[in-house]
Amino acid sequence: MRSDLQQCFTLLAFVGAVLSWTSVAAAEIDAAAVRRAMSVQGRLPDDLARDSRSKPAAVIPLLQIASGAKVVDIFGSGGYYSELLAGVVGAGGEVWLHNNDGFEAWGINGLRDRFDERDPGNIKRHTRSGINLDLGEETMDAAIIVMALHDIYVIPKRYNGEEYVPVGRPANSRYFLEQIYDALKPGSRFVVVEHAGDPMMQSEEVFDLHRMVEAKARSEVESVGFRLVESSDALRNPKDDRSMIVFDSDIKGQTDRFVLSFEKPPN
Repeated sequence: MRSDLQQCFTLLAFVGAVLSWTSVAAAEIDAAAVRRAMSVQGRLPDDLARDSRSKPAAVIPLLQIASGAKVVDIFGSGGYYSELLAGVVGAGGEVWLHNNDGFEAWGINGLRDRFDERDPGNIKRHTRSGINLDLGEETMDAAIIVMALHDIYVIPKRYNGEEYVPVGRPANSRYFLEQIYDALKPGSRFVVVEHAGDPMMQSEEVFDLHRMVEAKARSEVESVGFRLVESSDALRNPKDDRSMIVFDSDIKGQTDRFVLSFEKPPN
């Protein structure tokens, strides 16, 4: 009887240890883990300068990922978030740095600094045309898009000497978002970081400023099946009245930004 009790207690202790280890592993990528990735020697000077305004330790945990995860950084441009994500998912994980030609050109200096003479970790550069993501189905554990969702809705314009006039139509936003939804595994997160727009302005005016109204972002993403599960005010700036284009020197890098974390519902 004594031997049976000892075996029972031993089994319970073992099960408890496994459950404890599993819990720690699942919560591994928290703010502290991101800060450790931020403190790694050899990070680019421009990345270090960006940390204080991007606050990745408040953003990346919203992806709810663990080491070994496969994550896509959509329109990641120069790869700031990609390198941090590669640091937190570890050697067993993988980060896809997605760009199209425009976003790659925008971030070309960062890409050269990041890849030409250094190894930024397990990052796969994934450049595709237009809004074609080519990610496959249920291949990703998480996805993030930082200050780029609004670009899908911008009407292309050209200056005719007097004013900017439309020369095309916005991209197919539903097709774009459906690709992200399809690429994620059930239960995975999609995080959107975006320059906040003024809801009192016309949509076209907001997008011309390279901003997006939070309610619009939420409704668009939820329309393809995602559900909002979390948000953060870490990047809010009440001093930004949302009237300026985000590239204006008076507000660049200091815009009011919202952070929304969506989930693809589990099966």
